[in-house]
Amino acid sequence: MFFYIDPGTGSMLFTILIGVLGAAFYLLRNVFVKLRFFLSGGRAKADAGRVPFAIFTDSKRYWSIFKPICDAFECRGQDVVYLTASPDDPLLKEPYSHIRAEFIGEGNKAFARMNMLKADVVLSSTPGLDVYQWKRSRDVRWYAHILHAANDVIAYRMFGLDYYDAVMVSGEYQRRQIRELEQMRHLPEKELPMIGLPHMDALRAKLTAAGEAPAHPTTVLLAPSWGPSSIFNRYGRRLIDALLKTDYHIIIRPHPQSYTSEKELVEGLMRRHPANDRLEWDSSNDNFETLRRSDILISDYSGVIFDFSLVFDRPIIYADTSFDKGPYDAWWLEEEMWTFDTLPRLGMQLTEENCENIGELVDACIHSDAFREGRQAARDETWANIGESVERAVDYLIQKRGELLSAEAKPAQTAAAKADGARVPN
Repeated sequence: MFFYIDPGTGSMLFTILIGVLGAAFYLLRNVFVKLRFFLSGGRAKADAGRVPFAIFTDSKRYWSIFKPICDAFECRGQDVVYLTASPDDPLLKEPYSHIRAEFIGEGNKAFARMNMLKADVVLSSTPGLDVYQWKRSRDVRWYAHILHAANDVIAYRMFGLDYYDAVMVSGEYQRRQIRELEQMRHLPEKELPMIGLPHMDALRAKLTAAGEAPAHPTTVLLAPSWGPSSIFNRYGRRLIDALLKTDYHIIIRPHPQSYTSEKELVEGLMRRHPANDRLEWDSSNDNFETLRRSDILISDYSGVIFDFSLVFDRPIIYADTSFDKGPYDAWWLEEEMWTFDTLPRLGMQLTEENCENIGELVDACIHSDAFREGRQAARDETWANIGESVERAVDYLIQKRGELLSAEAKPAQTAAAKADGARVPN
């Protein structure tokens, strides 16, 4: 007989199992530690095996965030354990002396490892701490979250950041959103250091070093996300047909997941519109050169929108996509999300009605001074400390660890002083 367990129930059962195993683990370990302490005459160290800093990522796609941070820790001679759930994470091959990179398994196996971690400070871009499978370890002193995009913190699924001790932000609107949620949910205030955006700083530095792209015809980049609401699924060949009626050079860069989840759709579009002198299909791993030689981007809800507009300083056309706030923290707040308030300042909206006239939209966006001013305003609001984010992030983490260790040392020092005083004869 076979039994079916739906994904929600399976997740709940796994969470319960992890909780039971975790409790048993800590109980047995506490017994072992006390026994070792007794046998060593009180000399055993309670913090054996603890690492000063740990970085956790659930995907290699956040490599661009953590690589600069690991480089900065390396330069300062600080020991860090980098824990990744991607077996092909590029950081696993970096020749560091102070950074130890380790693949800890995928999915629940990775979370199980994180639940037993011993570290002073953990940095991660993964939301959902202490909500689902990933639980706060009793042996971690501080959890800090770092954003992986220039957008709203309320775009995470509900309670995604509630149980972090700190969230490194890049704009005042993010601080305001977090404080409002904390008040509504009666949560203690997190520390919210304003650091900026490491991945955008790195992209900006790379662009500065590369300089302007070689002379090229005016180029339109179509880079949709994937899924039922993506540009390919909503507009498909209609949009590509309309683009090919313009005089512009066209680059189409499908989302990597589309080659797997929407293989038939993508292959059908590629057969209908094969590459030629005016049309490219781009599937390269690194999108930097494609972005550098594009003059305008057409996308939907892909994070590349803000990278392109704010770093490369060029206009966008964004698809008319619906956003259901239901599963997200945005549902709790009445205000418009910063992302959707900002998009009209960066470019024009693609709709069913104007899709056939895409050439006119491209012309209007490329020659608009208003969108140039809008990009600067968006930078001011969401990209603090341009060029300084990595150093600020590492400064904060090192300082916080020092504060935690100092706070824990004071009671022990006081107790020792009292004990010494009690032994002094009158």
